[in-house]
Amino acid sequence: MSIWDDKDGRKHVGIMVGGKRIHRKLPEGATTSDAKLVEAEIRASVARSPKQANIPSDPPMTAILALYVEHSEGLRSADTSKHHAKRLGPWAERYKASQAQEFADHVIRDMSKRIADKKTGKLVAAYAPATINRSLACAKKGLALAWRQRLIPENYGLRIENVAVNNKREVFLTIAQVRRIAEHCSPVAQAAIWGALLTGARRGELFQIQRSHIGCDTITFPASNTKTLRMRVIPIIPALRPWLQYYPLRMTIYGVQSAWRRARVKAGMPHVNFHDLRHSCASILLALGADLYTIGKILGHANVQTTQRYAHLQVEAQRAALDKLSSLVVK
Repeated sequence: MSIWDDKDGRKHVGIMVGGKRIHRKLPEGATTSDAKLVEAEIRASVARSPKQANIPSDPPMTAILALYVEHSEGLRSADTSKHHAKRLGPWAERYKASQAQEFADHVIRDMSKRIADKKTGKLVAAYAPATINRSLACAKKGLALAWRQRLIPENYGLRIENVAVNNKREVFLTIAQVRRIAEHCSPVAQAAIWGALLTGARRGELFQIQRSHIGCDTITFPASNTKTLRMRVIPIIPALRPWLQYYPLRMTIYGVQSAWRRARVKAGMPHVNFHDLRHSCASILLALGADLYTIGKILGHANVQTTQRYAHLQVEAQRAALDKLSSLVVK
């Protein structure tokens, strides 16, 4: 018999190959159908190459993450990807691939714990939901890679559920508010801040700007330097010109991030993120009469649906204009 249950109800699969027994213990909850699939995978692998059969097994999650780290070498943001994967190390040591769901639940439970903020003493979540999800995405990809390489009998990553993220946060800054934050920064950090507001570029895109990208009247963002992998050309406006002397930025992306955090607190706006400068560019342009299509081109959106998130601002501008008309009618 090649499939059987143990005393705890766990499914087992075992077949003889060349006088040796290949045995696999399936995870809790596995069905007879799951066991038959594992058996078929083993027999198919043996049939293809009896001496070098790639038999699905149950490697530890540390091996899965190592597989992902190796894969991340070819990614554009390799260092960031490795950082998110290595964050899972303490939990990966305790689980196998078949326990992906339990592993993810443990990660979410621990990373979501509330801890005391070092400065304010208030209880805050150890990690933001989006940060937790980025780390879990590394585990998911690693499991998918293991499955494609026939190292595991199924893609256990499909069992992992992400943490719910509330993306409805919207903060739009005025020019005066941006100036208030920028005045607490060094000239280089200010160049990054005004660059973000006056071009709508993402922080990572700003740090890719080289002298060769800056022309007489435009800045070119090569496709390889943009999130959407599409080249973008932005006009240079007078307010931006004084800050271009600081490009390429002679500060690390983490240095600007730290400078921004300190400055926003000093300016009395600790809730503001650097990415809000990009949103603020869009909101200010809308207030000045620019249409959504033009704003989408400036921000480098891949499709118009992304720009639609600012449509409500356009409605509010229309409402304000119609209110003025109403005031003329209703005395």
